[in-house]
Order: sequence, then C-alpha cells, then structure tokens
Amino acid sequence: MIGLVLRRLAGLVLTLVAVSALIFAVMNILPGDAAAIMLGTSASEDTLAALRSELGLDRPVVWRYLAWIAGVLHGDFGRSYTYGVPVSELIGERLSLTLPLAGIALVLSVLVSVPLGVAAAARRRGIIDGLATLFAQMSVAMPAFWVAILLIILFSVQGGWLPAGGFPGWQAGFWPALKSLILPSVALALPQAGVLTRVTRGAVLDVMHEDFARTARAKGIGRRMTLWRHVLPNAAGPIVTVLGLQFTFLVAGAVLIENVFNLPGLGRLAYQALTQRDIVVMQAVVLLLSGLVIVVNFLVDLLQMRLDPRLRATPA
Repeated sequence: MIGLVLRRLAGLVLTLVAVSALIFAVMNILPGDAAAIMLGTSASEDTLAALRSELGLDRPVVWRYLAWIAGVLHGDFGRSYTYGVPVSELIGERLSLTLPLAGIALVLSVLVSVPLGVAAAARRRGIIDGLATLFAQMSVAMPAFWVAILLIILFSVQGGWLPAGGFPGWQAGFWPALKSLILPSVALALPQAGVLTRVTRGAVLDVMHEDFARTARAKGIGRRMTLWRHVLPNAAGPIVTVLGLQFTFLVAGAVLIENVFNLPGLGRLAYQALTQRDIVVMQAVVLLLSGLVIVVNFLVDLLQMRLDPRLRATPA
C-alpha cells in the first residue's frame, strides 16, 4: 500500500513538473513579444526594453523557467504588471472567495443529488425516478449564467431577500458575506447536481443487484437501511470520482458566475488578466488551477483505494 502511494506521489510530482513546463512554454515561447502584448504596439522601445528586463525576457529561456519554478516553490509567483502587487497576494485574496463559493456549491450539489439519486434508484421507473431524470436533464441543459440571471430577478429584484451581486468581504461579518454567496452557489451547484444525480442513480442501481445486497434483505434488514448502510457505501466509487472532478470544475469554471454577480474571485482575476494581457498573473493562475486538478485527482485516487480494497492489490 505504501509503495503504491509513493509511486502515485512520484507520478504526481512528474505531472506537475510537466504541466509547469508546458504552461511556461505556452506563455513565453510562442511567437510574439510579451512586452509588446502587455504594453501595446504604441509603446516606445525604451519602455519595452525596461519591461523585458523586468520580466527577465532578455535572459535564456531555461534560466527563466528555473527562476520561475524556484520562485513558485517559495510562494513567489512574480509581480503583476497591471496591479503592481505580488501575484501571490492577488491569488490569496481571490481564493478567500472562490474556495468558499466552490465549497458551498459542492455541498448543495451533494445534499440534493445523492438523496435524489438513491431515491430514484430505489423506485426505478416510478414517479420519483421520472422526476429525478427530468431534474437531471433540465439542470444540465440550462446554462449557469442564465440560471444566475433568473435567480437575481426572482430573489433580488422582485423578492429583495438576497443581494444581486458584489462581495462585502469576510471582514464585514460572516452572515453578510455568506448572503452574497448564496445565489452564486446555487447557480453553480444546479448543473453539477444534475450530473451527480445521474451518476448516483446509476451507481446505486449497479450495486443493488449484488449478492451482498440480496443477502442483507434476506436477513431481514429493511430496504432503506440496506440502501444507506450497504448499497451506497459500495457505490461510492463513481460518486467520489465525479465529486473530485466537480470541485475542480467549480473552482476553475466560476468565471461566468463571478462576472454575473460581480464577485472578485479567482475566475474574475483570470478574466481580467486575460483582457489586460497580464501574462505574469495568467501564468500563475493557470498553474494554480492545473495543480489543483492534479492534486485533487491524486487525493481521489487515494480515497478510491481506501473505499475499494481491490485497487490496493492492483499493480500501479
């Protein structure tokens, strides 16, 4: 088990190195002058030369990559040319909003989809199954930004119960900050809940007909107890996999929602860096999101091995 984990960890490190090299190559080696892209073609040659020196563009590519990686390992992602502050400060501020937003959305998705998926599998071809299928299809089909606008109209413009946008910051108090994240979280969670409902239903149906489930029922254990104590834990593998993918998608895919609700999150920072040609910030954000996906997938693999002993016996 320990050897398998160490091999997976070595693969994680190699993947991170390969991804960092690819990101650096895309951002720095492709044709075009990064300084001219950031300052515009009307900038003077002296200004362009000064920015090239500041960004290290006048040095060899390999040296620039190694210097960048060394800085990243020490938490130094460089300095934003647009904002004039360290990129690590920008990312830290934005993550304080994006991570809670993604976490709340994931919790809402689980609270809705797992009970609904289990109930749909237990009442296959019944009314609940039909409603669950309809919910899954509709939630996946509706664009998240359209759901966000609809929520703003219903709960902010007409109802006046929740703020339509903006984020007061956690220093304004827990409840005011949480209120500003409720509607964005629902808009993010709805499509993911539809996907997770379908996955939960399918996984539970696959396990319900296993021998151990029939044996539990034959011993007199009730249908509900069998579902929640025996069937669902053994069907958790696909559900955990999808949850890991959904969390990374919620963090990386919140650009539209953060722009609709005017939230200063990581997605909005990436969008602003793209429009302002701030390559230093773009490079750091892409690396962070890529690393998050890789690390979460690694943790999901470990959890899968914990849930399914057969995976621990499978050669890596």
